[in-house]
Amino acid sequence: MQKIVFIGAGSIAEALIHGWVENKVITSESIYISNRSNQQRLQELASKYGVQQLEGYEQLLDADLIILAMKPKDARLAMDAIRPYIEPDVAVLSVLAGISIATIEDHLGARPIARVMPNTSATIGMSASGIAFNQLVNDAQHALYIQMLEAVGIVIEVEEDKLHAVTALSGSGPAYLYYLIEAFERVGTEFGLTKEIVRELMVQTIAGSAEMLKSVNEEPEVLRKKVTSPGGTTEAGIKALDAMAFKDAIANCIRSAENRSRELARGE
Repeated sequence: MQKIVFIGAGSIAEALIHGWVENKVITSESIYISNRSNQQRLQELASKYGVQQLEGYEQLLDADLIILAMKPKDARLAMDAIRPYIEPDVAVLSVLAGISIATIEDHLGARPIARVMPNTSATIGMSASGIAFNQLVNDAQHALYIQMLEAVGIVIEVEEDKLHAVTALSGSGPAYLYYLIEAFERVGTEFGLTKEIVRELMVQTIAGSAEMLKSVNEEPEVLRKKVTSPGGTTEAGIKALDAMAFKDAIANCIRSAENRSRELARGE
């Protein structure tokens, strides 16, 4: 592709740009960025990655791919603003939480459209992405989008309605894990450890646990029970989590995020 244009320049846009440029999937010269008002943000990304700033919507006329990456609340107005400048056969890739393919078609017309929900770990090539396509995406475009996303992590094709769950799980998931690390750091410092030591210990613990799940053919419950000796420290911790309804709290977290994704789809 000779020209890929991001409409929106938030954290997901930067994560994809970083991953693609760093992994030499797409050249920085081929990437153009635009957002509604924050010129400083555009200058920052242009300086950091060597990408181009979109000077005006007229430059969309020769685009090969439009990536919708604005805030979901701004999506409808933004799509209406760019529609006159997008050629009928130009494909659209959306990373917008909750905004359906049907809504994109309503505002940008019938064209090849893919919806993907990556996460910010695309920055380091470790994203977990879900993707869905409309019927106008041909085989070559399908393969290209998968290839682009596999360059920054894993990608799993799902039915579009399931993207709400993907958004709640892996799309928002990094924030929940960072929140967990915050909690570990807070309690660890209460015992006299420095925040840096706690972080190093817990980051390695999470990384090691994730690698165990990938490497061994055992369920999480089985691995948990192997660590949990009767009457031991781990059992005491698990009992405390159960007393605080930990699993229910996690379930409510994911359900709330999934529900918010559906609200965004309805324009709420």
